Amino acid sequence: MALSWNEIKDRALKFSNEWAEETKERAEKDSFWNDFFNVFGISRRRVATFEEPVKKISGNQGFIDLFWKGTLLVEHKSKGKNLDKAFEQATDYFPGLKEHELPKYILVSDFDKIKLFDLDERTEHEFHVSELYKNVKLFGFIAGYQKRTFKEEDPVNIRAAELMGKLHDQLEEFGYEGHHLEVYLVRLLFILFADDTSIFEKDTFKEFLDQKTNEDGSDLGALMAQFFQVLNTPKEKRFKNLDDHLNQFPYVNGKLFEEFLPIASFNSKMRSILLEASGLDWGKISPAIFGSLFQSVMNPEERRNLGAHYTSEKNIFKLIKPLFLDELRDEFEKVKSNSKKLKEFHHKLSTLKFLDPACGSGNFLIITYRELRLLEIDILRELFKKGEQVLDVSSILWLDVDQFYGIEYDEFAAKIAEVAMWLIDHQMNMRVSEEFGQYFARLPLKKAARIINNDALEIDWNEVVSKVELSYIIGNPPFIGSNIMNKKQRSQIVKIFNKKSGGGTLDYVAGWYILAAKYIEKTQIKAAFVSTNSIVQGEQTNLLWNPLQNEFGIKIHFAHTTFKWSNEAKGKAAVYCIIVGFASFDTKDKKIFTYEDIKGEPSEISVKNINAYLVDAKDLFITKSRKPICNVPSILKGNYYAKSKGLIVEEKDLSFLIDNEPKAEKWIKKLIGASEFINNKKRFCLWLVDCPPSELRTMPMVMQRINQVKLDRLKSTDKGMQNLSPIRFRETHNPDNCLIIPVVSSENRKYIPLGFIDKNTISTNSNLIMPEAKLYHFGVLMSEMHMTWVKYTCGRLESRFRYSKDVVYNNYPWAKEVSEKNKKKVEEKAQKVLDVRAEFPDSSLADLYHQLTMPPKLIKAHLELDKAVDLCYRPQAFTNENTRIEYLFDLYNEYKGPLLNEKKTKRSK
Repeated sequence: MALSWNEIKDRALKFSNEWAEETKERAEKDSFWNDFFNVFGISRRRVATFEEPVKKISGNQGFIDLFWKGTLLVEHKSKGKNLDKAFEQATDYFPGLKEHELPKYILVSDFDKIKLFDLDERTEHEFHVSELYKNVKLFGFIAGYQKRTFKEEDPVNIRAAELMGKLHDQLEEFGYEGHHLEVYLVRLLFILFADDTSIFEKDTFKEFLDQKTNEDGSDLGALMAQFFQVLNTPKEKRFKNLDDHLNQFPYVNGKLFEEFLPIASFNSKMRSILLEASGLDWGKISPAIFGSLFQSVMNPEERRNLGAHYTSEKNIFKLIKPLFLDELRDEFEKVKSNSKKLKEFHHKLSTLKFLDPACGSGNFLIITYRELRLLEIDILRELFKKGEQVLDVSSILWLDVDQFYGIEYDEFAAKIAEVAMWLIDHQMNMRVSEEFGQYFARLPLKKAARIINNDALEIDWNEVVSKVELSYIIGNPPFIGSNIMNKKQRSQIVKIFNKKSGGGTLDYVAGWYILAAKYIEKTQIKAAFVSTNSIVQGEQTNLLWNPLQNEFGIKIHFAHTTFKWSNEAKGKAAVYCIIVGFASFDTKDKKIFTYEDIKGEPSEISVKNINAYLVDAKDLFITKSRKPICNVPSILKGNYYAKSKGLIVEEKDLSFLIDNEPKAEKWIKKLIGASEFINNKKRFCLWLVDCPPSELRTMPMVMQRINQVKLDRLKSTDKGMQNLSPIRFRETHNPDNCLIIPVVSSENRKYIPLGFIDKNTISTNSNLIMPEAKLYHFGVLMSEMHMTWVKYTCGRLESRFRYSKDVVYNNYPWAKEVSEKNKKKVEEKAQKVLDVRAEFPDSSLADLYHQLTMPPKLIKAHLELDKAVDLCYRPQAFTNENTRIEYLFDLYNEYKGPLLNEKKTKRSK
């Protein structure tokens, strides 16, 4: 057991008094350092050696005064000698040391002064020996105490995962795999962490590896099996003749070492990997992040992106702070001056229970537990601020890991989550030990977080934790879009939604929302999930949130609008997320966190209501509408052209076809999809709808192409496609003039680029077309007003806008009763936009509307058009996007109300 800081300080004072007059280097150096280690309750003989031989940088043989492999190198001098030169001399030994032997600290002394260099933190501290008692916490690493700030990108996290990944691969290569391999690695994680954080005496496992196992690794597997058994056996039940080195390890319990595992096979390379891993400072690795890092150990592909797989604490705080942490902190501030209320508040914390039904390696549970333990420490600091002595620290610590529950599909991740909760508990116990000067550790382990290895969409959450006991549901369910779900996942969602129409088009996360809503119905449980933003956009919004609100009475309490997930793996598409906090009861304290920059920090606003589109507006749902709700032209899909390769003429083939088949030229038109339109790409097609058969037969090259189309379509499983005439696309829309709207467009453009085409251009189905469009329609659809509607109602392809006819366009609330003056103003400004575009004939619409390259003239023209469109809606300016969408939702309700009444009347007749 580590000594308390109070006892360490007492010993430090005695040490200083005893060594106040010593001056010679050789006479009492060894005794000096033996006594120094004793200050911290550590036997020098167990961890460090005197006069360790090593080759210096010069090549000459040298001797380190005192050496603790992998931790500390000491250089001792006579009184008055230069300590900086002593430091330089110490570093001369480094080239002769193995990687796992390199120290983290260098300590130099001349009996009078002590100077400590922390090589990882690049800090140094110097003081007189008489002041050691004031500086003992600098040497917490000797006593087993570690006080660290955790860095998400700290290289030690990456190196630790790399080493464990190599060990995983080697064990698997030798046939040690599956469940046994997962359990084995989790045990090693616990042991390595324990060896650096005073669960074990400092470096006892590293010493066991170094001194008790053969260099070729031949006996390591058998010794590790014995080691696991020792950790699972109370000291009084161990064999009487057990090796002293093994017997010094504590009884761990917690069922972590209970299961019998086959003996693993090791070699010298694997032993070296484990030795190097044991030489890392595991005290620097936060359990909050290493869980996800080590999940990647099991997947070599993910391992190449190490450091990008954990959920950052910053993103976790976005969820837990508004859900419960801010409220608990506020309550603490209100009651901290009242001892009775403070104790009641402390008891309340100890009764809170949390469930993460997609917990992965436990990040959300770990951070939540840590923050509650920090709050508990603040409570205890207030309760004992008058200096009362605490005789038994365990009696005042009421929070424990058994307040936390998780469900996780992956067995390895579930095991890591359980272990990581023990480790964060131990770290917090070390904080308490520092606070009260009394060492406290929960060994043997008696309680554990309850992490169930199962499919959260298949089990009853009540079997994990009763809803009567639960306080909060938190987490980050899988980011799997409806278009990439496998068959099983899709059938799960369809089943959860009781086979309702459209259920199969919902993202996978929708299942967690429905199950959470069923679970918390008519309770005071609050829930919050991180999700992809697709569930509050487009068609999915109505499909998911309509039953949530109308069947289960769900109300949204807080929300983060779209922000960029900050830890996506390198080389993978960025993930755009939202956070929704909800319950089955209402609250007056609602908040929306909005992002001016989706990569930046949010702004918090208090609101009256948060609807399913995460807007401060009345609850409503934009449902599919077959025709526009306003008196405006209808829009159509462009021409579907699958299985029509022979009718397509690429730019490189155009001249050859015309030169060899001159009659075909009059039947060739431009072919334009969204990509061709936006990026100014040239493509063509044979438009043979009106071509007489007699003329077709005089064009052999064209006939060859038609025959190719016929053969391609006959191979199709679609009977309609098989029977379709090979001289035409499925649709034959070719109006004299029309407006085209690209179906998919980048979210990085302020406006979706629209434009006009004539009858000499054919639009594919990657565009929508408006045959009766006028300048006024173009102007409104190119405005900020319309783009605001698009942002909130449009579906997404990844993060790009996916414009739809039935949800976005047909439901758009156009301005009512627009005066001729305002209408002409819009037309005038719309024409100006087209004129400015024409001034840049060599620039594509992608160039003109890129946020960095958009010409100032075009920006100005659009700002003028925005103002003109705004005036059609109301004379007052719209101050921000939120006021625009609130206005549009209200106007939508005005239009939709009479239409709904009309439908009801028709049904009643």
